[in-house]
Amino acid sequence: MSRSYRYRVVDVFTEHALEGNPLAVFPDASAIDDDTMQRIARELNLSETTFVQPATRPDCDGRVRIFTPRFEMAFAGHPTVGTSFVLLDEGIVPRDSKRFTLEEKVGPVPIRVDADAQQNNPMIWLRTPPIHSGPAFDRAACARLVGLDPTDALDVTPQVFSAGNPNVFIPVRDKAAVDRSAVPDLRALAELKGGFSEPLCVFVFTPTREGAYSRMFAPEHGVFEDPATGSATGPLAAFMMQNGLISSAAGTRFVSEQGTKMGRRSLLHVEIAGESGAGGIDVGGHVTPVIEATLRI
Repeated sequence: MSRSYRYRVVDVFTEHALEGNPLAVFPDASAIDDDTMQRIARELNLSETTFVQPATRPDCDGRVRIFTPRFEMAFAGHPTVGTSFVLLDEGIVPRDSKRFTLEEKVGPVPIRVDADAQQNNPMIWLRTPPIHSGPAFDRAACARLVGLDPTDALDVTPQVFSAGNPNVFIPVRDKAAVDRSAVPDLRALAELKGGFSEPLCVFVFTPTREGAYSRMFAPEHGVFEDPATGSATGPLAAFMMQNGLISSAAGTRFVSEQGTKMGRRSLLHVEIAGESGAGGIDVGGHVTPVIEATLRI
């Protein structure tokens, strides 16, 4: 006997339909088991699909399970922001909420909604989980990994930073170099990683007057290119501050533009609290609903 499950698709980090990063959200997934969640995510084949369940922690307002087509993630940014929009839009959390907390595998993730929450499309912010740095890699090897000449690289050492999903950040000299970059070959990526065992995303960017212009490749996640990567944007800010590519002053705000090359322009807003982000790094954006559907299995 088949069952029906209602879901929404929203475009995240954009105010325009068919831009940003699409996300499927199942707002009532209490009856869906883990294996079926993974199979659904594989069927829909988006960067991520989320499933909302009752929170298991008293300090959280809902539990969010996040799946790529290949596996479950501990934390991801555009699924967190997009799911928050759906929870507000459907009244699962009160529509006038300014703050609430989502339970994810990484732990509680605080959500902030800008004061104009009565608008149809408020800015929704997440507080980035603790950021950790990892190994550094050879600059020329990283350039070649994404199909660039070593002369395209900035004189900054690429390094892994993570807020739950490790990214190697590769700074290059201009937008044209970012646009020329290509999906890394899995064998070449494995050789670069050496003994680093976790799945690694490859984040190519150049500093801009607004903040950054970027692309992100995640072939080990089953996502060749991601239009908007909120989980990488807090770590991007940390990497840029460490290397003097943006101000580390409290209150600094900037925008990372991502997905433009693939025709899904996304704007990810960043707010740095405290000197060098000591008070936290918030990542925010708008969400645009595009689909309401029913899955029968």
